[in-house]
Amino acid sequence: MKSLVFSALAVMATPVVAQQSFAAPEGCTAKLTVQQKGCVLINVWTCEADDPGDQWIALIGQGGVFSIQKVDDEFQWIESYKIDGEERLQLPADDPASLTELFATQVDTWDFVIETEEGTERNVGFDMLTGETTVIDGETLLNTEFQGRTLDGDGNEIEAGAGRQFVSEEHRLFFFGEAWDAATPDDVIDMSPLEFIYPGESGFFSSQPKYECNVNEAGYRP
Repeated sequence: MKSLVFSALAVMATPVVAQQSFAAPEGCTAKLTVQQKGCVLINVWTCEADDPGDQWIALIGQGGVFSIQKVDDEFQWIESYKIDGEERLQLPADDPASLTELFATQVDTWDFVIETEEGTERNVGFDMLTGETTVIDGETLLNTEFQGRTLDGDGNEIEAGAGRQFVSEEHRLFFFGEAWDAATPDDVIDMSPLEFIYPGESGFFSSQPKYECNVNEAGYRP
């Protein structure tokens, strides 16, 4: 899915904010923490004021939060907040991302436009279930393959990526796996999940990733 594909490829971006603690906003409930390879942590929460099925995801690196995303029950990327500004999904999408379709047919194509501070970006691609499952820290995840492209308002290709990810039927969320830029397919970024942490467990809603840090994080410091 594009919101994860190209976040993975841009994981070394400047963080939105560096912080020592993390909490769900007022009126919201902390739901899940996932520690991943590549010095990445995600925290997931839901809010009473949102539509049913909406979820918020904070992506955190060694230097702090580098992206906050809101997704709906189909894992459409509704809005995102990054260092370079806010991004929103243009509705209705020509071909909306749909977990329901992916789970039912094994393949989901998508073609949607994101409104950014610099203009519009069209995202075209697909997610495909491989038929295999992986169990990580007790979580059963479906294996996926994907390809995606981002085009500017004039139809010029900005970036293209591919790889393998995981998707959870229980959480209705994608999780990072392996991703690469189409121009450099040998440069694989692996940010696969390693730990799933729930309320009451040690490390829940942490503000610090803990795996594979201090390796390529020089550009991460605020």
